[in-house]
Amino acid sequence: FDHALFTGGTEIGRKIMAGAASHLTPVTLELGGKCPVIVAADADIDVAAKRIAWIKVVNSGQICLAPDYVLVDKSVRDELVRKLGEALDEFQADQPEGLRIVNERHFDRLTTALAATKGAIAHGGGTDAAQVRIQPTLIVDPALDEPLMTEEIFGPILPIVTVQSLDEAIGFVNARSKPLAAYLFTKTKSVRERVIKEVSAGGMLINHLLFHAGTSKLPFGGVGASGMGAYHGKFGFEEFSHRKSVMTKPTRPDLASMIYPPYTDKAWKLARKLV
Repeated sequence: FDHALFTGGTEIGRKIMAGAASHLTPVTLELGGKCPVIVAADADIDVAAKRIAWIKVVNSGQICLAPDYVLVDKSVRDELVRKLGEALDEFQADQPEGLRIVNERHFDRLTTALAATKGAIAHGGGTDAAQVRIQPTLIVDPALDEPLMTEEIFGPILPIVTVQSLDEAIGFVNARSKPLAAYLFTKTKSVRERVIKEVSAGGMLINHLLFHAGTSKLPFGGVGASGMGAYHGKFGFEEFSHRKSVMTKPTRPDLASMIYPPYTDKAWKLARKLV
């Protein structure tokens, strides 16, 4: 193959890259990771709650760019949790039994992680093995070493972690593998510019989620464990093309006395002046 594109999880991405290496085949890897949402103290909580809840339940949370966990300032945490719950109730009023998970293996993985959590279940938590469904669930302050905080969730479960400051939120994200996307809710330009500058992620969206991947005017791709390479629009054309350099030179005049050996002292002096 001239080029390989893989979309999937980080572990399989490593195997794809290893397999391609023996053939020196370049790869584009669009992987996953734990996409964080930072909710600053000055955020519009009404809007943040609705937008986070909406994107979290799209396709039952089974999207590589879905919010994986929320880092929220302590001053607005309770309000955000309450309004997230209200938004989930509104959006899922016609599916009280929960959202469909793609298969039993992933259902078992999610319910096992849910059963192991040391956080407080603030909303949802119900499961239905017969229908392979899980209610949208909010977990407040889980243990940072439990599966919900160490593995990509890829389902309708959303951990919410309380932070004391923006410094703590930025440090939290940067101490972990680089995500495919990072999201921020704030009204302040200085907060926005600081997070953009200091947080490394494949892409970033301010005051919304997911939409940056829906335009052909922006490159879409990961960094570090979340992937490599970028595509969409012209960026995809460039990613899958080889820029072959071609130069044509005239045969005459042929300045042999200046460029061919043996080199005289006069030729060296002239070369030094030209270079």
